[in-house]
Order: sequence, then structure tokens, then C-alpha cells
Amino acid sequence: MTTDAAATAASTTTVDLLVEIFRDVLRLPALTARTDFYEAGGDSLTAFQITGRLQEVLGADVPVSLVFAYPTPLELAEVVDADYGTA
Repeated sequence: MTTDAAATAASTTTVDLLVEIFRDVLRLPALTARTDFYEAGGDSLTAFQITGRLQEVLGADVPVSLVFAYPTPLELAEVVDADYGTA
């Protein structure tokens, strides 16, 4: 994990981190923690981009299937926190 990524993880909750990642990847600045990945136009490519960004920040290999199973930043954050620790 880079110093910048570590600093970001230390000062951001997992939900906030995921909202930021979803907004960036899906190019939707108004996206919220309850915005559904599918309804926001997400597909397999964007799901891989989301998990790649999570890996950069958290250093954890989060399976892309979790994005599909837990399609909102809020739901995904709960699973990421439980399985990989908090951001």
C-alpha cells in the first residue's frame, strides 16, 4: 500500500471510501451509499475496477463477486469490514 493510499484508508470509513470509488468508476458525482451498482449502470468491467481500487487502498484481494452480491456501497462496506477489516 502506498503512503497516499494508507493515509486515505486511515482517514476514511469503508462506506465513504466505496462511495468515492463507485462515484469515480461509474462517473456519477451524485452517487450515494445506497445507490445500486446495477441501476447506476455498473457492469463486469466496472466491478473489476472497483475491486482493483479496493485492493490498492486496503491491500486485500476482494472478489469481484462481492460487488454483484452486495451492489450498494453501504452493503459492500459491511462485508468488506467484516471480512477484511475496516478502512
